[in-house]
Amino acid sequence: MENQIIVPHLWFDTEAEEAVEFYMSLFPESKITDRTTLHDTPSGDAQQLSFELYGYRFMAINAGPYFTFNPSISFFVNFDPSKDDTAEQTLTTIWEALIDEGTALMPLDEYPFSKKYGWVEDKYGISWQLILGGPEEGDWPNIVPSLMFVNQNLGKCEEALEFYLSVFENSRMGEIARFSDDTPPHLPSSVMYSDFMIEGQWFSAMDSAGPHEFNFNEAISLMVLCEDQQMVDDYWEKLSADPDAEQCGWLKDKYGVSWQIIPREMDEMMSNGSPEQVRKVTQAFLEMKKIDLEALKQAYEG
Repeated sequence: MENQIIVPHLWFDTEAEEAVEFYMSLFPESKITDRTTLHDTPSGDAQQLSFELYGYRFMAINAGPYFTFNPSISFFVNFDPSKDDTAEQTLTTIWEALIDEGTALMPLDEYPFSKKYGWVEDKYGISWQLILGGPEEGDWPNIVPSLMFVNQNLGKCEEALEFYLSVFENSRMGEIARFSDDTPPHLPSSVMYSDFMIEGQWFSAMDSAGPHEFNFNEAISLMVLCEDQQMVDDYWEKLSADPDAEQCGWLKDKYGVSWQIIPREMDEMMSNGSPEQVRKVTQAFLEMKKIDLEALKQAYEG
């Protein structure tokens, strides 16, 4: 996705490369764009990959068995028959691959909102919502991250949407569909489906009152690539709500969503630097909470 500022970051134990190769075998327009090894991290040597699926950028890292994927953040994949005559067949083929050793959270079937839709947790634990058609309006990417507000966040989806729209640039609200009064256990008028744009990128969000034994965690974080230190400072100040979670450019917002506020120049250093430069930059940012771009430049150039 051109000019993608917010990049989903997937934290694996040891399976990142295997998982990325698997996903690239399924999704069109897919490629690895960078491989970097971070040496001497608290998790040891950590392999980090930048890659694209359907032209949408992701990052993945092998960094130890500390976090477990769950459906609080999933990924809509839109298959549009108006743009691709093979959309339905492609959806079915990808579903069959993802459900192998995976779990159906909503079976692949016809629903009131789509002729064909299914929600699957794959063998690595990452959740995908495959939908035929997608939204009728807007310049939608093929992949859209989706946030699910559960447990202590239940009923806070709309509040969170307003918060994110107030924090990020180039933002606007899209569609909101609400639960009616007679759909227990869901809260009346809570958000059944919504979509919204931040930094020019579409996201989806919903409330869910089901018996969920999970919540947002660090397994999937949202990396914001910032143009300068001022942008880092602004997003850090507006988003960070848990001082104990601040580390190495990571923070948690008031809903527990993990963000990485990263200068784009740091991303370039890690991709383009020599092994020694990458080592120096890594050691520098491991000592930081909020990223100090000038200090990273000194480490890189020194």
